[in-house]
Amino acid sequence: MENKKLTRMEHAVTQLGETEPPFSHPGFPSKSGHLKCVCCSNELFSTSQKFDSGSGWPSFSSPSHEDAVATKIDHSHGMKRIEVHCSKCQAHLGHVFEDGPAPSGLRYCINGVALKFQET
Repeated sequence: MENKKLTRMEHAVTQLGETEPPFSHPGFPSKSGHLKCVCCSNELFSTSQKFDSGSGWPSFSSPSHEDAVATKIDHSHGMKRIEVHCSKCQAHLGHVFEDGPAPSGLRYCINGVALKFQET
């Protein structure tokens, strides 16, 4: 982890696997850039892959590169979902669903507090 103290919500999401409330994150600038892990600065997503899913959380059709994120099965809350976490520091990011746009058909539904924006 970087030498940065996480906010209470950043810690709850990234370290405890909690979820921020829908529509609670102000979003990111509409500028071209990358979204990095708030814990370790690993590059995770590109703004070019972001789309408005209407879900209340930032959504991406794919990670910025193949090794950016890792996944595992999540059986919490009585559901079977696929959890997404940072491949570098294992911070919880959100979940991936199979209802996204072509060509991947995937929707990476990510907690905004787990990400930090860097303009390119």
